[in-house]
Amino acid sequence: MYVYDQHDHAIIKQRVQQFRHQTERFLNGELAEAEFLPLRLQNGLYVQRHAPMLRIAIPYGMLNAQQLRKLADITDNYDKGYAHISTRQNMQLNWPNLEQVPDILAELSEVEMHAVQTSGNCIRNTTTDQFSGIAQDEIEDSRPWCEIIRQWSTFHPEYAFLPRKFKIAVNANTRTDRAAIKFHDIGLQIVKNNDGETGFEVWVGGGLGRTPVIAELINPFLPWQHLLSYLESILRVYNLNGRRDNKYKARIKILVKAMGIDAFRDKVEQVWSRLKDSEITLTQTEVDRIKAHFTEPAYKVFAEPSKQLADQLSLNPAFNTWYEHNVTAHKKTGYAAVTLSLKKLGIAPGDISSDQMRELSDLADKYSFSELRTTHQQNIVLADVEEQQLFNLWQELLPLGLATANIGTLTDMICCPGGDFCALANAKSIPIAEAIQKRFEDMDYVYDLGDLDLNISGCMNACGHHHIGNIGVLGVDKKGEEFYQISLGGNSTSEQAAIGKILGPSFKAEEMPDVIEKIINVYIENRQTEENFFTTVHRIGLDPFKERVYEPKVA
Repeated sequence: MYVYDQHDHAIIKQRVQQFRHQTERFLNGELAEAEFLPLRLQNGLYVQRHAPMLRIAIPYGMLNAQQLRKLADITDNYDKGYAHISTRQNMQLNWPNLEQVPDILAELSEVEMHAVQTSGNCIRNTTTDQFSGIAQDEIEDSRPWCEIIRQWSTFHPEYAFLPRKFKIAVNANTRTDRAAIKFHDIGLQIVKNNDGETGFEVWVGGGLGRTPVIAELINPFLPWQHLLSYLESILRVYNLNGRRDNKYKARIKILVKAMGIDAFRDKVEQVWSRLKDSEITLTQTEVDRIKAHFTEPAYKVFAEPSKQLADQLSLNPAFNTWYEHNVTAHKKTGYAAVTLSLKKLGIAPGDISSDQMRELSDLADKYSFSELRTTHQQNIVLADVEEQQLFNLWQELLPLGLATANIGTLTDMICCPGGDFCALANAKSIPIAEAIQKRFEDMDYVYDLGDLDLNISGCMNACGHHHIGNIGVLGVDKKGEEFYQISLGGNSTSEQAAIGKILGPSFKAEEMPDVIEKIINVYIENRQTEENFFTTVHRIGLDPFKERVYEPKVA
């Protein structure tokens, strides 16, 4: 993973000092709230329902064990002993005191971490596939390209105050899209041309929130040398033409829709004609410099898959079940990637305690070259585990509550913090997630349903990505009461990208488990052999689901 050089260290420490002075001036009354607002936002600090919320950057989800131990200490010393993994692969603290935030940032800088540009109208954390670099079917490792984008976009003076926040995602997989690139302001798909040269399929204008939009293709093959000049061209067109008078119309997706993709492309090409081949053209030397930070760890050589593992799987049904759901194939023979579910019943989805962080740091040292990854689905991955060690790892995860075998299932749901924490939320999300998890405690039943995404957001800002869940749940406010709207048929993957369609009138919180169960029953009654929920919904339409969930109650 990327390691700071002297310049990185100096810049981040200067930033901490700068924010310390800004915070002191605000607390002394020398800065008004309106003046302090953009300063705190660009350092990841929101004002939430009960306390400030600090969002800590985890670039494209990469963490090392030392950093996770530091995060554990910070949550104990400055917060309430736990943290929350976000859908941008960052980590959030929900209870820091404003006065102590500069101290937190200072401690983060000691382990090459920060909270820069995790909020505000700037370029946010670039996200990617959690299995980058180890996936069997990727074109190449996407992380060096994410790091190049990170270095270009961090502290970029021209893009510090964009019309609205700006999100970029990169995918390198040929068969699936775990980065949801078509729902980002810019989505980059790594591709090869007929000559075997690396380039990018560039998608623009996607997004969720109040107006969900699937991105449009703006460039089918961008040679890698021009990645930054083309991104810069898109950003310049957006920065000059995006609306600033209405924040609900300010995202690039609105601009692209208003102009039309062809007109938008023309403007980008005009700008690019001046920037192409300029000083920001990437050179092989620079790309190699970044790629040198993402070399393979010291893998052992295994001639064939572990026979010991095969025996352990056959002898232990519980281990076999966990293996089937939480273990992903690795490009290196004898290795596997393990996804640790943060969706245990009774725990808010995506939350992890300080004790779990410390134990997980030790396990990363022991089993996975001291590295971990956070995921878009709010879980954590150990990416380089020897197959012959999987059984031992599983046994150590069990007492930590990190061996829940539910990855990709109904109970592996994405969920925002909702009304329990967020000042923007219309309704609580976490209690709804827990009630649905309780209703579907029978994991054999859940496994029979197959892969199924259920995403929950507490408001139209869609931090829980409800639009692209196979089942989406949106919290809405009706005259001061919390209700929940259902959408069906969403999909985050590039090849089947779809925005869910609203089922109908919303429901009370206590009705939600029954509603979800009725929806699942319609799927079971109508599915064809090997047909997943998404396919069934799009084959039979919404009417059968509407008839069931809105049928009159029997007296």
